Amino acid sequence: MLFAVDVGNTNVLFGLYEGTELKAHWRIRTHKSRTVDEHKVLIEQLFVLEGVDRGAIKHGILACVVPPLQDVWVELMADYLGVNPIVVGPGIKTGMAIKLDNPREVGADRVVNAVAAYEKAKGECIVVDFGTATTLDVISDKGEYLGGAIAPGLRISADALYKNTAKLPRVPIMRPRRVVGRSTMESLQSGLVYGYVGLVDGLVQRTIKEMGFIDCSVIATGGLARLIAGSSDYIRDVDDFLTLRGLQILFVRNS
Repeated sequence: MLFAVDVGNTNVLFGLYEGTELKAHWRIRTHKSRTVDEHKVLIEQLFVLEGVDRGAIKHGILACVVPPLQDVWVELMADYLGVNPIVVGPGIKTGMAIKLDNPREVGADRVVNAVAAYEKAKGECIVVDFGTATTLDVISDKGEYLGGAIAPGLRISADALYKNTAKLPRVPIMRPRRVVGRSTMESLQSGLVYGYVGLVDGLVQRTIKEMGFIDCSVIATGGLARLIAGSSDYIRDVDDFLTLRGLQILFVRNS
């Protein structure tokens, strides 16, 4: 089996693949100070709950956008699982041309998402990843990574509003019953959710126009993808495991 790990700024998503089938998956909070031993204890508990035999894990692949944790996960996978993981970064075979001024600038997670999205769409596509930051990645009909956009994530926006105002409360991020709120909580939820839908749809619309896309697939992933996709005019596909699928594809291309 393949142990695939995506270390993000807010969450770590990891799963087990047998061939192309995702057999199990987990999501945990990212803690930059968590040690290798602490990760071992946590993963051991998760494996026990799912009945996973770690001896069946023969391979590993890692994408990490939190530099202090990359060595932690490499060491963890080597010591605990006995595998030397492929680390997504410069020099890895992606099968995708990176059309940026400096290809080394693009985050590992964005490349992984782009590879999985193109494999899925088989043509021009846009990926919207709702993570700590919301990223928009653009792939041509030839499978080239063309660039994208980065915006503050929805939770960051909500936290900034709460921390920088004297009287506005922290509210749960959920779709309100109406756009015109009749309470402070509804007004905040409307501004956050529908305002964010407008941000995403506006970026997608401008991207399609700028790139001259005709038949473009828009694929969303990340923790809040389903919340925003439900009100979006452009997002038609939500894939919770797009990043893990991309890691599995990259493993095959590099093994």
